[in-house]
Amino acid sequence: RAEIHIRAAWSRGKQACRTVCKSGQSVAAMTATAPPAVLGDKLPAPPSDGVSALQFSRDSDLLLAASWDKTVRMYDGAARQAKGMIQMGAPVLGVALQDDTTGFAGLLDGQVLRLSLHAATSSSLGTHAAAVRCIEFAASRGMLLSGSWDASVRAWDVRAPPAQACTHVLPQPGKVYAMSTAGDVLVVGTSERHVLIYDLRKLVPGCLSPQPEQTRESSLKFQTRVVSCFPDGRGYALGSVEGRVAMEYVDTGAAAQANKYAFKCHRSNESGQDLAFPVHAISFHPGFGTFATGGGDGVINLWDGENKKRLFQISRFPNTVSALSFNRAGSLLAVASSYTYERGDVEHGADEIYIRQMQDVEIRPRQRKQ
Repeated sequence: RAEIHIRAAWSRGKQACRTVCKSGQSVAAMTATAPPAVLGDKLPAPPSDGVSALQFSRDSDLLLAASWDKTVRMYDGAARQAKGMIQMGAPVLGVALQDDTTGFAGLLDGQVLRLSLHAATSSSLGTHAAAVRCIEFAASRGMLLSGSWDASVRAWDVRAPPAQACTHVLPQPGKVYAMSTAGDVLVVGTSERHVLIYDLRKLVPGCLSPQPEQTRESSLKFQTRVVSCFPDGRGYALGSVEGRVAMEYVDTGAAAQANKYAFKCHRSNESGQDLAFPVHAISFHPGFGTFATGGGDGVINLWDGENKKRLFQISRFPNTVSALSFNRAGSLLAVASSYTYERGDVEHGADEIYIRQMQDVEIRPRQRKQ
C-alpha cells in the first residue's frame, strides 16, 4: 500500500534502518514480555492502526490519541475509559489541545482541523501543500502552530474565521519532522538536521513573518526524529533515529552552552550484534523537569537531565514506543505501543495505549552525592 511506504520513510532514516535491521529478527522475536502491572493499564477501544501522537490536557486527565486509522480518540486517562472518537478523512499525524472542549489535528492530506470534543465533530481551519506532521498549541500566545512536509510552519489565529485564520507562514529549509513549544519559544527540527528557534512574541497578526532567532545544525549525526522543549523553555531535548538524545540550550552564551551534552540510549546487544533504535518520543515531567524517552526497542527510559543520570527503565512493551505524554500532575504517563515500520511491512502485534501510574522514585531527580 502507498501508505505503508510513506510511513516507512517517515519513521526511519536510511542509516537507522541499516543499523536496526542487521539482526533480521521479527518484531515479536525482538521484544520480550513483561507483566501488565509493570507496563500499566491498557485503554479500551484502542486505534486499529498505528498511534502517531498522544496529548494530555493541561486542565484535566483528558487524553487525545491520533492514529493512522483516520481517527482521533478521546480517553479519560485517570478512569482508563474511552470517551469518544472523531472520524477523519485521512490518517492523523498530530494532535493538540486548547482546552477540554477544543482540540486540533494535522492530517496526512495536509488539512489542519479544529476538533469540537463534546460534539465529536471537526471543521477545517486551513491546509498545507503536504502532510501536516506536527501540531502545537502555544497557550502563552493563544496560537496554533502546524509543521508540514511542505517545508513550512504556519501560525493560526484560532479565533478567526477559516479564511483569515493563517496569520504567518514560516519557510523552513526542509520537511518539518519535529516541533515543540514552551512559553514563548518554538523549536523546529527539519530534514537535513536543521534546527530553527523562534520567539513567538514576534508572530504578531498583521505584521511580517519574523526570521528565526537562531538557525542551527543538530549536534547529532543522524536524522532528527523528535524535539521536546524543557518545561521552562531554557532549552530542548532532541532525539535521533540512531538512538541518541542531545540536551541543548537556547541561550547562546558560553556559560549556557557549556551545559549541553548528548548521550546514547535505546540500544541493545542481541546475539553479539549492537543495535541502535530510533528515539520516537520525549516527554518532560511537568513538575520535576525530568523526562521519559521511548524508542523502537519497546523500552521507556526515565532520565534526570540535570544530573545526567538514568533514573528508571520500563521494559518491554509489545511494540515500538511511538508516543508518550505525561498528565498535568506528572502522576500518569500515557504510552503508545505501536509499530512504526522500522522493518517494513512485517507481522507485528496489535496497537495499544497504556496508562502507567508513576511513582516518585521512578521520576523524581536524585540528590547528587557530596
